[in-house]
Amino acid sequence: MPDEKIIGFFYNPNIHPYNEYKLRLLDVKRDCGKQNIELIEGEYDLEGWLESVRGFECEKERGKRCEICFEARLEVTAKKAKELGEKRITTTLFMSPKKSFEQLSAAAEKISRQKEVEVLCFDFRKKGGTQEQFALTKEKRLYRQNYCGCMYALLDQRKAQNRLCSELLSPVGKEILPACIEERLQIYEKIAKYEKSGVDFALEKEKFQNHRLLWGRVLDESGAVCPSWFLGAHDGDFEAAVKSVGEGYGFAESVLFVELWRFNQISNHAYKSVKELIFNPPAHEEQENIHIKFSKPFIAVIESVKKTTYKIEVKSTFYEDVREVLAIL
Repeated sequence: MPDEKIIGFFYNPNIHPYNEYKLRLLDVKRDCGKQNIELIEGEYDLEGWLESVRGFECEKERGKRCEICFEARLEVTAKKAKELGEKRITTTLFMSPKKSFEQLSAAAEKISRQKEVEVLCFDFRKKGGTQEQFALTKEKRLYRQNYCGCMYALLDQRKAQNRLCSELLSPVGKEILPACIEERLQIYEKIAKYEKSGVDFALEKEKFQNHRLLWGRVLDESGAVCPSWFLGAHDGDFEAAVKSVGEGYGFAESVLFVELWRFNQISNHAYKSVKELIFNPPAHEEQENIHIKFSKPFIAVIESVKKTTYKIEVKSTFYEDVREVLAIL
């Protein structure tokens, strides 16, 4: 068997969001390229997968939803194998410590009978296999996913961990935030590039205090919403009369109100409206540098600052997180 030709088939319509799918595919391509393994990408049919598990969204991991998922993916893999003239298939799911070997084996046996292909079932986790897998992942600098890919299992997992499900959040302005999937995708794209060009690099993980602004708004004295964009970290809501602290500035408690023209002047931008700023903000790193220039913990950018009472309502979350750090040596 080790002398047999191996063909990789990446068929994972269950993976969500799409950038997570792209990240995992990228890393599989990297690894297959190193081992001269041909890789075929299957269809990313998320809608079809969601329809197949409809009614089982609340099932726990290793429940009926997983069974349906295994059978569906093995069935498509078996069809692809027959197209290619191959008689045997297997799945990397047998390596996952979160999956039931018995459930996977039952799904494999069912598909084997239906599609007349042999499905090889190996429990790679036995005799220290899981520990060896983790060690190899670190040594080869492979992406180590922290959920199976399914959004329902992810929500359950984050709820049990009492953690924000940040994987399913995207900022309105599409910034790439610390420890988000898009940041990891950029990192592993660089890794693939560095490996091809022979650049020596280090990949480490670091713990840090992360933050997400979930929503926020500014209300004027009449209760009307003022278009606003926030910079910095703040939690809660309050009302306070704004005092002028200079042309284009107002201050209330721990919030600095900044008129858009003044923000443009300080940040060297030319936004025509706060709405434009909301939907096309500066990159996250640039935001941090702009924040330092203002020297205030929380900043609300609005069209014009009046000497009135504003109410700010903000919902943020702060949490311990881990991010990858890439450095060229």
